[in-house]
Amino acid sequence: MDDRFWAGPDRVKVDEGELRLLSAREVLEARREGDALAQDGRERALCRNACLIARALERGDEPVFADGEAVLDGLRVEDIARLADRWAQFNRSCNPSPLDGAQEIQRRKKAWSTRVMSAFSGACSACLALCPLRSGRKE
Repeated sequence: MDDRFWAGPDRVKVDEGELRLLSAREVLEARREGDALAQDGRERALCRNACLIARALERGDEPVFADGEAVLDGLRVEDIARLADRWAQFNRSCNPSPLDGAQEIQRRKKAWSTRVMSAFSGACSACLALCPLRSGRKE
């Protein structure tokens, strides 16, 4: 069982396969690789997005592309932009920001707390019954 059950899905399906969430290090590596591929500042966004897609796009737990250059060779600009936008949207939905506003943060906190408790219902309820929730100290 995945030990991050409360974190939500770590993949989203797209026509080309699945996009997975990336660690901070993977995102930094993609940016650095993209910067190395870009010949000037106008190419940087496309190259960075291609490198991001190379790391995030998988089919059957295997990368679809070896690196950013392979993405640039294999996809159109529109496809790279669409996949990068989809990944960014998915990443934002799984990793809330303080910039989302207090109301959105409260909604996500509530969703997170109910998701954790609902994991203990059903088959695990016998385990939960053995360790009932306590309120306050009893001496």
